[in-house]
Amino acid sequence: MSDFDLVIVGTGSANSVPGPEFDDWSIAIVERGVFGGTCLNVGCIPSKMFVYAADVADTIATAGSYGIAASFDSADWPAIRDRVFGRIDPIADGGRGYRIGAECPNITVFEGDARFVSDRRLAVRMHDGSTESVSGRHIVLGAGARPYLPPYRGLGTVPFHTSDTVMRLDSLPESMIVLGGGYIACELGYVFSALGTNVTVVNRGERLLRAEDDDVSAAFTSAAERHFDLRLGATVTSVSGGGDTGEGARGDFAYAADGSPSARGNSYTVEFTRDGRAESVQADVLLVATGRVPNGDQLALDLGGVEDRDGRVLTDEFFRTSAPGVWAFGDLSSEIQLKHLANAQVRALRHNLLVAEDQAAGPMRSVDERLVPHAVFSHPQVASVGLTERDARAAGLPISVANKPFGHTAYGWAMEDSTSFAKLIAHAETRELLGAHIIGPQASTLVQQLIQGMSFGQTVDQMAHGQFYIHPALTEVIENALLEL
Repeated sequence: MSDFDLVIVGTGSANSVPGPEFDDWSIAIVERGVFGGTCLNVGCIPSKMFVYAADVADTIATAGSYGIAASFDSADWPAIRDRVFGRIDPIADGGRGYRIGAECPNITVFEGDARFVSDRRLAVRMHDGSTESVSGRHIVLGAGARPYLPPYRGLGTVPFHTSDTVMRLDSLPESMIVLGGGYIACELGYVFSALGTNVTVVNRGERLLRAEDDDVSAAFTSAAERHFDLRLGATVTSVSGGGDTGEGARGDFAYAADGSPSARGNSYTVEFTRDGRAESVQADVLLVATGRVPNGDQLALDLGGVEDRDGRVLTDEFFRTSAPGVWAFGDLSSEIQLKHLANAQVRALRHNLLVAEDQAAGPMRSVDERLVPHAVFSHPQVASVGLTERDARAAGLPISVANKPFGHTAYGWAMEDSTSFAKLIAHAETRELLGAHIIGPQASTLVQQLIQGMSFGQTVDQMAHGQFYIHPALTEVIENALLEL
């Protein structure tokens, strides 16, 4: 039995908790997977590195639009994959080495699966089969989330891929079925499509990215037809196929629905109905990208007195759970599962831990989540912050809406852009910018100036007239939209 001042479960953003302020604390870190969490290993960072390669391929494929004779012949998938993980894996390994090394003498790392057994006490089933009992005066839960596996008939009997595994495939498949229509499906589907895979997207909804503003969702769905064979409004009735089983390289395997690993197979069939008609599609690889769920259901939270809702740990604004001394943040407790939000939360949580021990001056800190932005790195790119037009009207707010195409700017002409736009929603009376939604090249960068203006309480008039916009930069589309309001 080991007792600590602080026990941390997870090494994503939670690995940022132990800083110099905690050098006098005895700390346990529990990690069941690879150091660095979702973002570093299987999420934001590797996927965007793949997206960049896909963008290069797509640029070559469309070069003829600009009078350039070029053709995209093929992609060296192993080289693309190894470039990505040749950068990422050493960082993950280095993070682990740092925490178990001499530079962190106050930290003990437990590599295994943690579950509560009582108040502020965890049993850790170690990878070697042994079990360690760990308790802490404080416990920080940063155990993240995992891919959601829908209860489709047959899914539990076939090997398949999720975002956790598909980026480590041995070779580029000729064909792929993607189940889902959210950001993960749209990003990874685009990667494989741009690199040469025939991608079929099977989605329950009538549009992709349906959580986005309606105009953005509709425009993205239309643009996606260039990359995907879209099967929308589909109700999946069965999944079958798959091939051999066996060992795979690190991460190069699919997960069965019970969580057991098996090698990727081939010749999958997905059957579904649309408009009352039965249809089916076949492909070499099956990617399940139907969302993510928090890992709270795997922590035996009830034994620790920690309240949750469907696996999502409930906290107050200071990240305290219902159990004294137990804290939670990030994808495990937030409805918004984004790395930049988790990073902001962990900075506040670190301060709150010190306040709780009278080692820092109060008050405790919270994070204002009203203006948390997000982006979808597909083609076209999407970025958003604040209310959609749909949400603003549902709230009964008096609004003004501006929608300006990229093609109405000089830089848009240079790009021959005819589909991208920036849509802004303002309060008609206070002139406050309520929401910004951009679809097109550099959307994730263009939205940042609007986030800053909203965060500092500027009106749309102040944003439009209080600064210069470089001509002929793409930022003029933002200026034009603000002026229209």
